[in-house]
Amino acid sequence: MLNKIRLLFIGDIVGKESHKFLIDNLDFLKSKYQTNLIVANGENVDDGKGINEEQANELFNAGVHIITTGNHIWDNWKSRPLLAKNDSVLRPFNYPPGNVGKGFKIINIENIPVAILQLQGRTYMQTIDCPFRAADSALKMIGDKTKIIIVDFHADATAEKVALGWHLDGKVSCVLGTHTHIQTTDASLLENGTAYISDIGMTGPYNSVVGMRKDIALKRFILQTAHKYEMAEDDIKIAGVVVEIDSNTGQSMSIESFMYPNFIKSVYEQI
Repeated sequence: MLNKIRLLFIGDIVGKESHKFLIDNLDFLKSKYQTNLIVANGENVDDGKGINEEQANELFNAGVHIITTGNHIWDNWKSRPLLAKNDSVLRPFNYPPGNVGKGFKIINIENIPVAILQLQGRTYMQTIDCPFRAADSALKMIGDKTKIIIVDFHADATAEKVALGWHLDGKVSCVLGTHTHIQTTDASLLENGTAYISDIGMTGPYNSVVGMRKDIALKRFILQTAHKYEMAEDDIKIAGVVVEIDSNTGQSMSIESFMYPNFIKSVYEQI
């Protein structure tokens, strides 16, 4: 039996070119970080809104075990049949009953059960069911089946993410934030062994405004009127975290965030 799980969690994949770039580089990242579990947030794969069956299968074939999503999964009608058909593509657990899809799944990694749970925040987002109470409810269903529980918290407000991290500290292996597309610098281990980061960041084009073409984003902010959303395509990077989890206790032993390729921060790095 393995004594640890090494998780590679890929931040929000934005657009088809980013999807392709990730697939082309996933074997390299898996080898570099020696991971045995890969989870990716795919809610923005299909031109920024949702993910279709073909795109999901390409990620699975490349080595991804579970795809998480978020609020934009509902903006693409092609995503709904996928959620109904494939329980390895998750949607947030705390959407009201009656919506298609599952909010968590337990898989086996070399005979070790691992649960992946997706939740969504409510601050500045849809007024869905409470993520804190939903987390408690999910843990009652999961807790006797595995000690290793990975939470993707898809939320807008940093304070809400931090609060959920403390609420679940010691109850889950990690609380990993998604949605805002900007990687935060607070990757850390909380007091009772839960790995935490407010946002993993975007796997997408960084010559953009969180994935959108800069000229269109600027028009939206400056003119305060609607302009058609168009994806950017340049300077694609993969944002992620690597978490090492003790198989016996379910506690995390380390968390490391990364960006591939790295940002150039000095003119000397270009020489």
